[in-house]
Amino acid sequence: MARYRGPKSKIARKFKEPIFGPDKVLARKNYGPGMHGPSKRRRKQSEYAIQLQEKQKAKLIYGVLERQFRRMFEHANRMKGITGENLLSLCESRLDNVVYRMGIAPTRRAARQLVSHAHINVNGEVCNIPSRSLRPGDVVSVREKSKTLSVVTNNVASASAKLDWVTFDAATLSGSFVARPVREQIPENIKEQLIVELYSK
Repeated sequence: MARYRGPKSKIARKFKEPIFGPDKVLARKNYGPGMHGPSKRRRKQSEYAIQLQEKQKAKLIYGVLERQFRRMFEHANRMKGITGENLLSLCESRLDNVVYRMGIAPTRRAARQLVSHAHINVNGEVCNIPSRSLRPGDVVSVREKSKTLSVVTNNVASASAKLDWVTFDAATLSGSFVARPVREQIPENIKEQLIVELYSK
């Protein structure tokens, strides 16, 4: 399965960003992991290292492994428009990410689990493939027998962020994927051009 199983806070400290969601450790230790702490002398990173780190960050954020991420890049490269923006748009179009963006799950990991355990419908039919790429107009909803799950009800009640490219009705626990988002609509702090430069070598 395409997911990272190691320590989350260590990764958050490495990138100095809450990769897997809010992290209290990051507030206390906003420096890289390691026994020498913040006083460790860190060498200047090469151009390749910076590009590689950006790709690794994107993969961890969206929970995608290398082979799948490379295929998404090749697809984005064939699409019209800017390759980097197309890549992020494809990542945001994944079913697990849309479930997370709608506020049905608190994190992408939780959204992935809901999809894998067949709690989510797409256009009225059960879908247990987290990597499914949605098309504009697709309707995503929680299965009738899963609407009482505490993880769903608690998160829907507390969710506040609204996005222009997805709609969601908290009463029916269903929404629609309106359109693939453009770069300005994606809040993730990813420098997609560095990923393009890395794969273009």
